[in-house]
Amino acid sequence: MIPGMNPKQLKNMQRQMKKMGMDMKEIDGVQEVIIRCDDKDLIISPADVSLMTVMGQETYQVTGTAVEVEKEIEIPAEDIEMVANTAGVSAADAEEALRETGGDLAEAILKLNS
Repeated sequence: MIPGMNPKQLKNMQRQMKKMGMDMKEIDGVQEVIIRCDDKDLIISPADVSLMTVMGQETYQVTGTAVEVEKEIEIPAEDIEMVANTAGVSAADAEEALRETGGDLAEAILKLNS
């Protein structure tokens, strides 16, 4: 639960937590935890996860080393076609401009026309 804590200290801490209406337990068998954000994922592997319950509210504690993975933006074919037709460029150039602008149609068209 807590690194470097001897078993006697751990028992005392658990007793005190129980008196305060707190319960904490390890979740076994966790291989990894993924936190999904708008622009990236945080992957924590291997992960140690603890569940603490205080007055009916659950809180998860995750420990481990996180690795950031950038998300690949999905560009709809209709957007690529519209940018390509409007800017007078190939679909490949339109898709590249859309990726560089984070999928912003107007910005991609302006970028291709400048």
